[in-house]
Formats: sequence, structure tokens, C-alpha cells
Amino acid sequence: MRFWLVKYVLLGPLLRLFFRIRIEGLENIPSTGPAILAGNHIAVADSFFVPLKVPRKVTYLAKQEYFTSPGFKGWLKKQFFGGIGMVPIDRSGGSAAQSAMDTAVRLLGEGKLLGLYPEGTRSPDGRLYKGKTGVARIALETHAPVIPVVMIGTDKVNPIGSSMWKPGTVTIKVGRPMEFSRYDGMGGDRFVERSITDEIMYSLMELSGQEYVDVYAAKVKEAVPEQVDRREAESVKAG
Repeated sequence: MRFWLVKYVLLGPLLRLFFRIRIEGLENIPSTGPAILAGNHIAVADSFFVPLKVPRKVTYLAKQEYFTSPGFKGWLKKQFFGGIGMVPIDRSGGSAAQSAMDTAVRLLGEGKLLGLYPEGTRSPDGRLYKGKTGVARIALETHAPVIPVVMIGTDKVNPIGSSMWKPGTVTIKVGRPMEFSRYDGMGGDRFVERSITDEIMYSLMELSGQEYVDVYAAKVKEAVPEQVDRREAESVKAG
């Protein structure tokens, strides 16, 4: 109920008022059944615009911190992020990756449309970075198709560290579903998982036109942690 309220009454009309939002390839998203929307990640706004234009509810895995802020403001933030289809996961500790994996498998088992960002974090500079193999493990375990979805323009309307969103044009491109049945029974093979992940990232690169960097975005952020942490904090606060 919260999702549809936010989409059609609260957030949706506001976004349509200030942004020109276009979507191409919507027919590639199945009307029913489980599927993984694997996207590039260039702004916090990415997770706002996709659910607005896709008829089905899109569920994203989000860091738990979005849901645990104290006080009334924290409660409002929890309701908002829950309302746009986000499910909290604990990314701390050694079991964080398995927890996220289990949650994703459960949601797909329920026939949901799951949004994932294979890069694992937002791009620090607008380029497309090496994907983590979790998306491949989930696809192999659930047999759900992987649908590449790219955002173009969200980094302009919602720049990292900005306190205000800027009116502009956002384009969403949806690629053809990718299925990996040829790898059935090969889950756990790290070479297979890397091959699948690289195939997904190549599709995202072709759709988005982004420059590809064969390193993890998190590694780049570690190289300049203070600057990136400040921008991340400001961006979350603005969101």
C-alpha cells in the first residue's frame, strides 16, 4: 500500500512535474514472474525513477542505515524508503554478503521484480565499474532472467554531494532479458560467475555508452575515502 501511495500520490506527481522522464524497451520487462533488473548506478535518484516508470513493483536491496535513523525524521525516512520498494539488509560483518544473497533469493522465489546494482556502490565519477559476482550467483540459483537497465542523466539532476535536485531529463534504457541456462549446475564456479557478471556489465556498457573501468568502484573510493565519504553523506542527507 505504501509503495502505490508513494508512486501515484506523493513522489510520482512531484517527479513528473520537475523532470522529463523517458523509458525505452519497457516491453523487455515481463508482466509477471521473477526477474532481476541489473542496473548501472550513478546517483541516489536511480532507485526513484525506475519504479516510477515500470508498471510492476520493483524491490531494491538497500543498506540498513536508511531505515535506522532515530526520531520522527528517522521514522519518516524509514516509511519513505520502504514506500519506494526498498528492503533493508545489514551490510556489516562477515555474513553480510550471504544475508543479501538470501534476501534476494527469497524475493525472487516470491515472484518479485528485484533491482540490483552489480557494481555494489554508486560510481564515483560517472564511469561504469567492474561488477561483483553476486548477481551471477543469484541468477544461477533462482534461474531468473537478468534484464539490463541503465540510467542516463540522473547524475546531472542529482549530482553526488548536491543538496538540491535539478530539473532535467532522465532516460531509462531497458535491454533484452539475458538467461544463463547454459550454466545450469555450475553455480559456485568462480570462473563461470565472473563470465556471467562480465557479460551483464558489457550489456550495461553498450546500453549506457559509459566508459568501462575494470576495477571495483569501492577500490576507487578507498583511494580517496574522506572526499567520497563526505559526498556520500551529503547525498544521503539530500535524499
